[in-house]
Amino acid sequence: MDSISAFEIIKVGIGPSSSHTMGPWRAASLFLEALGDPDRVESLTVRLYGSLAKTGRGHGTDVAVLMGLSGEDYTLIDTAVIPDRIAAIKASGWLPLGGKRNLPFVCERDLVFESSTTLPRHANGMCFRAILTDGEILERIYYSLGGGFVAADDDMEQASAARVVTPYPCHSGQDLLRNCRALGLSVSDLTYLNEQAWRCRDEIDAEALRLWREIRHCIFRGVHREGYLPGGLRVRRRAPEMHRKLLNGADYTTIEQWSDLLRRQPRDFANVDRWVVCFALSVNEENASFGRVVTAPTNGAAGVIPAVLMYAWCFVDGFDEDKVIRFILTAGEIGTLFKKNATISAAMGGCQAEIGVSSAMAAAGLAEVSGGTPEQVLQAAEIAMEHHLGLTCDPVGGLVQIPCIERNTMGAVKAITAATIALDSDPADARVTLDAVIQTMWETAKDMNGRYKETAEGGLAVHIPVNVPEC
Repeated sequence: MDSISAFEIIKVGIGPSSSHTMGPWRAASLFLEALGDPDRVESLTVRLYGSLAKTGRGHGTDVAVLMGLSGEDYTLIDTAVIPDRIAAIKASGWLPLGGKRNLPFVCERDLVFESSTTLPRHANGMCFRAILTDGEILERIYYSLGGGFVAADDDMEQASAARVVTPYPCHSGQDLLRNCRALGLSVSDLTYLNEQAWRCRDEIDAEALRLWREIRHCIFRGVHREGYLPGGLRVRRRAPEMHRKLLNGADYTTIEQWSDLLRRQPRDFANVDRWVVCFALSVNEENASFGRVVTAPTNGAAGVIPAVLMYAWCFVDGFDEDKVIRFILTAGEIGTLFKKNATISAAMGGCQAEIGVSSAMAAAGLAEVSGGTPEQVLQAAEIAMEHHLGLTCDPVGGLVQIPCIERNTMGAVKAITAATIALDSDPADARVTLDAVIQTMWETAKDMNGRYKETAEGGLAVHIPVNVPEC
């Protein structure tokens, strides 16, 4: 089994969906690479299948494909320019292929949502087909596996990923514990050693702190951006008003002053709980607006880890940048176990694969930086996941808004509770292991009716009256 970096699980992304936005964007970029010179392309069509077709409009899958084929990078693009770029393509009928050549492209004809068909290997399938000037046909099928991971049809591992074997492979919770015990290391120390298969220690620290900066900036943007979310549901942003009430008119001008102000807030339970909720809401309201977020491990669950990490930064004594790094490394390592042995795709496993996994990751990270043993870290992850088993994915209107945004607040609070329970427990008394709960989650996913796997065909999605033109 190939090793997965913690920074593949926790990474910079763009909303609203890692599987329906980031994955197709990445697939389009891969196809662009396969094409080579854009001038050799005569025509191009894209077909979306399964869950990508059923909820793709609400998730911006078409937008992602067009941006990827235009040669844009979702980690770098100014997200504010995306609507105008898409409007220009649709109005003109020209696609700036690779940013170099205007190719005739009529979205209604050349980008097709095949909602009645699902490709055999995954619920999130897409087919890119180009006719070249010499008559040759180039066709590629890709699958979006969740969390921004993409696979080609002939390789169901991550497309174009370098194969890496770490010095102390951890493909299960038992592997992780065995290595920690043998080496006498904490989970974050062990992860440090394995991550050096990809980058040196200084680069590990720098990447973790870059993610931390992105998290703080995302929360900061989210608590200051008023209005309604796009998509037709008329969901009003709640984080800004909650933020105003919590700060009660306090003054600041920079994000650093704001961050310092948060660390001086009252620490009674009710106040801290409201801050956790505010943090989670702010991130996922940004996510729903095509904002830049930290995918952890998906976009639908992007608010859980930031909310718990920001909670620790503000309200846990002695929490510094070293603990930020160790939190991220531990959370990412736990996320790899779910990716390898189950799924992080709601289209495959329901929302338990997104909010459940992110809650488990956050619980593990918090337990680690709170002085937990490796056994307690895994127990925290297990407890958090155990209480998300069976959670369905039923986005109203096919949008990552209802119930997705509120679910992030629940996942964050459960993560904090799970870490508390684990830290006050003797893992020797536990009757459920992390490996057992991961296996149970995967079996539950396979048994779950397809209507509850990000199709907007079951659950709240069919019981809330909406009139959303995107779907």
